[in-house]
Amino acid sequence: MKEYSLSNVHNDFDGYNKIINFYVEYKDEFLEDITLNINIWFDANLCSVLGSIIDKFSESLNSVNLIASDSIRKILQKNCFLLQFGYSSLSDTYHTTIKYLKLKTTDGRFFSDYVENQLLRREEFPTMSDAVHEKISQSIYEMFVNAQIHSETKNIYTCGQFFPARNTLDFTIVDTGIGFAGRIKKNFDLEISSEDAIKWSLQDGNTTKKDVSGGIGLALLKEFISQNNGKIQIITGNAFYQMFEELETFSTLDNFFDGTIINMSFKTDDSTSYVLVDELDDEDIF
Repeated sequence: MKEYSLSNVHNDFDGYNKIINFYVEYKDEFLEDITLNINIWFDANLCSVLGSIIDKFSESLNSVNLIASDSIRKILQKNCFLLQFGYSSLSDTYHTTIKYLKLKTTDGRFFSDYVENQLLRREEFPTMSDAVHEKISQSIYEMFVNAQIHSETKNIYTCGQFFPARNTLDFTIVDTGIGFAGRIKKNFDLEISSEDAIKWSLQDGNTTKKDVSGGIGLALLKEFISQNNGKIQIITGNAFYQMFEELETFSTLDNFFDGTIINMSFKTDDSTSYVLVDELDDEDIF
């Protein structure tokens, strides 16, 4: 039996680096019993990342036993992540969790309903017109479609968490496919780094869909989150991208992640009421 500890894991470069290092430590092992001890703190939306990694281990016939400190265990029971380890679910009295889901790539309609009911219609989500609501919904759904069509992933993993003390609502989507650079290589026969692949994907109009006039997903979300003073993070290959407080930064992870992680962090203390330009009135403009 092998043991590994994940301690004090947050939605930041260091947190993602810790989880991916755990993945790389065991991804080439076979028939191993792994005990993962999670302690001190674990941002619950990162269950989407951890769930994808545990599934990758299972493909190599490795079994993972998860041990968590009491406070972390209760949150992971509330968002249903620990059901796969034999734990029961707990009632989310304070309504802070967004349910952990492992989806098939054919579950697009279910994903759309899940985003609508678990994320966009939460009372903490920034106020917006129906038109903006529809745009944001389409943008998030496009991420699912991109993973579905181009990533060659078997499953798509999602989870979220409301952090009242931080005034943030985080929502994370993960696939374990070929990554941004792999998509571009396959569709355009172009070798680029993971960092350059992220830069390319963030440009409005760029898409890996053939014979389609460009995607709106990441570019529109980036604009909305920027105005909301939130945060967007993208991890693919060995590249970590973050946009926060109008500052875009890239960092290099210790190891490669085989797939893509997209985390959206929305500020919930935002008093702006978002509308589109063609809906101009006395409200704020998106």
